Amino acid sequence: MSIVRERIYLPSGQLFRLLHWSENLHDVELVHSPRERLQLEGEGKHWHYHEAFELTYFESGEGTRFVGDRIQPFQRGDLVLLGSNLPHYWHTRGRSTGWSLQWHLPAAHHFWAFPETKMLAAYFKSAARGIQFHGHTAEQLARELRGLADTEGLAQLGLLFRLFALAAEAPEQEREFISANSFSLSAVSLHQSAMQAAIGFLLANFKKDIRLGDLLKVTHMSRPTFSRQFRIHSGKTLSQFLQQIRLDAACRELAETDNAIIDVALGNGFSQVSFFNRVFRRVLKCSPTDYRHRCHRRIAGGLTRL
Repeated sequence: MSIVRERIYLPSGQLFRLLHWSENLHDVELVHSPRERLQLEGEGKHWHYHEAFELTYFESGEGTRFVGDRIQPFQRGDLVLLGSNLPHYWHTRGRSTGWSLQWHLPAAHHFWAFPETKMLAAYFKSAARGIQFHGHTAEQLARELRGLADTEGLAQLGLLFRLFALAAEAPEQEREFISANSFSLSAVSLHQSAMQAAIGFLLANFKKDIRLGDLLKVTHMSRPTFSRQFRIHSGKTLSQFLQQIRLDAACRELAETDNAIIDVALGNGFSQVSFFNRVFRRVLKCSPTDYRHRCHRRIAGGLTRL
């Protein structure tokens, strides 16, 4: 799986672009105004990154979300903010619908001349790890995001600023970082292409036995250079990164299937079930069986409330 650098072109004279999809992440519409829409080819289902910030909301659908060094399940209502050059993609199961707001405000942009915008600078910087919103904040953001499609002119600009304020002022209990570390593939990085290839290889093959030599062949790097650059780009050592994506994938399988623990462990790249159990307890503070029971109880509770 290779990483694609998406070049996002904003409509002339606008701070942002609004995208909508009603079937899948490949066939999207660029919403110019309530009366004008343009068909585009979306990149959301591919491992990609771009300079623009992105706020994405799934009105329907489910699957697996890849952001930075995290692999997590998502479902209807998922709403995340992604920072500049943060690699991501969604693997959806079946049909999905949703909205995506993208904007790029470099340091020299006139937007930052207003003193009221200064508080946003640090907040946008924190989005390098990706932020998932919950609760009332997520509901408000989703409502305003949809509202952008029905407005234009000053009213639309007002909604954009309200979206920024809602995200920046979200209470701690209604927002959480996604990636364990900042994970930015900078367009000016000397080793960018090699790290793209390495991360793509890991995400495509994490269920298999992966050795350092495999990555050295993919990146054409020496062992010291690869180890140093991988840590700079991912914030983790190779073994830590690989262990994390395997563990996240295993958690998803535990929550969504009744597969035996040994099959979950071996099927997601762990060579021994005993090692899987030790890692699971150390990171999640419970056994795989307890984790599965908790997930099933939460699902049952949600169905009861529905």
